[in-house]
Amino acid sequence: MRYMTAKEIREMWLDFFESKKHKVEASASLVPQNDPTLLWINAGVAPLKKYFDGTETPVNPRITNVQKCIRTNDIDNVGKTARHHTFFEMLGNFSIGNYFKKEAIEWGYELLTDPKWFGFPVDKLYMTYYPEDIEAKNVWLSLGIKESHIIPREDNFWEIGPGPCGPDTEIYFDRGESYDSRGKEVIELDLENERFIEIWNIVFSQFNSKPGLSRENYPELPNKNIDTGAGLERFACVIQKTKTNFETDLFFPIIKHTEKISGIPYNDQMAFKVIADHIKALTFAISDGAILSNEGRGYVLRRLLRRAVKYGRKLNLNEPFLYKLVDDVVEVMGVFYNNLYETKDIVKKIVLKEEQKFLETINEGEKHLLDAIQKDGLVISGQTAFKLYDTYGFPIELTVEYALENNVTVDELSFEKELEKQKERSRNARTSHGSMQAQDEEYLNFTEKSKFIGYDFLQAEATIIKVFEGGIVLDQTPFYATSGGQVADTGTINGLEVTDVSKLPNGQYIHKVEGEYQIGDEVLAVVDPKSRLKTIRNHSAAHLFHQAIKETFGRHANQQGSQVAPKSWRFDFNHYESENDEKILDVEKLVKHYIFEKPLDVIISELPIEEARKLGAMALFGEKYGDIVRVVDMGWSKEFCGGTHVKNTKEIIDFAITSYESIGSGIYRMEGVTGTDLKQQVKGYMEPLYQEVHLLKEKMNKLDSNLLIPEEPALLGSYQDIINLRYYIHELKELSKTHEKELNRLKQADVLSNLDQFITNPNAKKQVIVTKDIDSKMIKQLMDALYDKIKAQTLFLVNIQDGKATYLCKSDLNNANDLVRYAAMLTNGSGGGKPNLAQGGTQDLSNLESAIKLIESKL
Repeated sequence: MRYMTAKEIREMWLDFFESKKHKVEASASLVPQNDPTLLWINAGVAPLKKYFDGTETPVNPRITNVQKCIRTNDIDNVGKTARHHTFFEMLGNFSIGNYFKKEAIEWGYELLTDPKWFGFPVDKLYMTYYPEDIEAKNVWLSLGIKESHIIPREDNFWEIGPGPCGPDTEIYFDRGESYDSRGKEVIELDLENERFIEIWNIVFSQFNSKPGLSRENYPELPNKNIDTGAGLERFACVIQKTKTNFETDLFFPIIKHTEKISGIPYNDQMAFKVIADHIKALTFAISDGAILSNEGRGYVLRRLLRRAVKYGRKLNLNEPFLYKLVDDVVEVMGVFYNNLYETKDIVKKIVLKEEQKFLETINEGEKHLLDAIQKDGLVISGQTAFKLYDTYGFPIELTVEYALENNVTVDELSFEKELEKQKERSRNARTSHGSMQAQDEEYLNFTEKSKFIGYDFLQAEATIIKVFEGGIVLDQTPFYATSGGQVADTGTINGLEVTDVSKLPNGQYIHKVEGEYQIGDEVLAVVDPKSRLKTIRNHSAAHLFHQAIKETFGRHANQQGSQVAPKSWRFDFNHYESENDEKILDVEKLVKHYIFEKPLDVIISELPIEEARKLGAMALFGEKYGDIVRVVDMGWSKEFCGGTHVKNTKEIIDFAITSYESIGSGIYRMEGVTGTDLKQQVKGYMEPLYQEVHLLKEKMNKLDSNLLIPEEPALLGSYQDIINLRYYIHELKELSKTHEKELNRLKQADVLSNLDQFITNPNAKKQVIVTKDIDSKMIKQLMDALYDKIKAQTLFLVNIQDGKATYLCKSDLNNANDLVRYAAMLTNGSGGGKPNLAQGGTQDLSNLESAIKLIESKL
């Protein structure tokens, strides 16, 4: 086994499997494309899911890759162990319904042990297998592996819920007794050790896991697949004979530079490892388009950067330093990932800016934390942890890490409550209130009672009991404030428009309205009745819709968010798959049924929460409830709800769904309308489709003004309208395509039947012919026809169309490539090809005429 660089290891892996007729797939971006189920690409197989689930068929069913990955499930262990990383590279080979177990194991053995390849000593390798998978064991035995080196383990079965699954075999390398005096029992018992390193896992995806079935009864898959993963960092550690992954050439240059800028020698310290790992993850992720933020993958990156900065301080690195290490990452990794050179400068700028931002607050944050440890004792309070998060930018995980270092814990439950309070304040806040943070204390201290009377009245004489910069509070109000998904009422106070109404922390409603007011002023508050009526129709319809999706899609379909407004309703819900048009129409028909055929009385009552639950009333997503709850009971549908509603579902008038989409992993959104004139309302939501119809008709009229275009479908006031118009667009496209194809055929026939119009000198065997506005699809045919007609030795064709010139040259004299290149040079264009056939072109027509003359002289 010879020393190899990481670059050589990657290349050898790919070369080997390419020799076995695998297609080499380039590494996908770390940011998943069209896969909302993943935060990051976290395994070699992740970007190939479309092949394994049958969404797409690969050109070659044998694939190999080196995939960059990020995993963040145990960031806290990075630096503590020899092999934990956030960023790593996975070497893989895959078979989609092609070869299977025997070939996968035999090729694995060949790659690892053949001196032509990695040349690992066979006696250093140990294999595990699933005890029921005797076939895998026998293949290893047939290759000469000693039975004592083949270990059965019950956990050698890859399964993550329903779907494809199967046994796997893992390959370990024995680094010798100097790392651990224990023997293979550490593999058998799956004990943590530094001696036996797992370097490769080969998964035999051959069964279909089904709930309720025991493993031995799983049905076999019709197409069996191979999915393997080998960690490049582990391979490098074994081959380069380093103590940990961090001393390999994948990390050590970064560590050496950190040594230099810190002035502290590396001696296995955790800080060096954390910094080297995290700067690699940051560099790659930012290069792939990820941004640092306070949510999702952006939060992960911000946490990594701030954790690295924190560990930098242990090495006396108190100024920005991470951005300097980006160059080292690019130097180490750019040999395989060339795009890193292109993004290096922007990555450095982003990292530097983020470091500077955190360093501005970290000193004060650490001081605050140490003071809190003195004050709070063995448990840092949730309030302290939240202040560190909110004021000093400490991710909660970073605070926990600091706490562990000081032998204390953090009250994470209280922290989550403080975080939820902040989110609640944000939901209630409006930018129009001015600086909500500045006014929080004033709002919180305001406790005078105000009564909402809007369930029964739409106008009221009221007295102003408080004037804030952001609005006024009345002793009683008919205005509904934004809450529970229902938007605020509109209307007037003393004839001036109320532009928003929201809830204050103690439950009063604050009204945003123009004008000067004083406490004690008498005012007339009037809700717009038309707007309220539209809102209550949409709100009651949303309740019917919720029940309809439960009955149509399944009881699991629960509300995940909503908005009801005068114009429309919107409803988000969880579901495990996208539904077809027929199911969506079923939902719509069910709601319509309870509006038209079987209208329901809407009974509203206030009940103790447990009594309400016993009645089967549903509590809704994101809402907090007291001991007494308001229940909206439609008989068929019962929900906790503080909103305004119709008295009978027939008052909704009509109902239609206008859109359906996925908005995240397992979350779907539908929108719709209610009330009168539903056809025109639905049509308004179809405007983008009508624009497409208009453009298609314009195109078809240009093709042929006499073309008979079918009539648009009549409006019904239903989701069916959207289905019909989509199908109509499909019809127009097919009609246009067919007609355009026929016109091109006729035009082509006309051109090819009248070649003489292009030939000025039929006797010249070498000539230039210039044409205009010949369709690009038929230039080659025209060239062949002209070439044959004049029995040319060399024909140079120039076609001018849409401000561009296309060159095509055919020659028996083998000078076609030279002539096209010459033309391209003369006209600032490009081109080339074979000696007997070449093509090119230019967008610069300024020198075309003189260029043609020069080409003619060449002939």
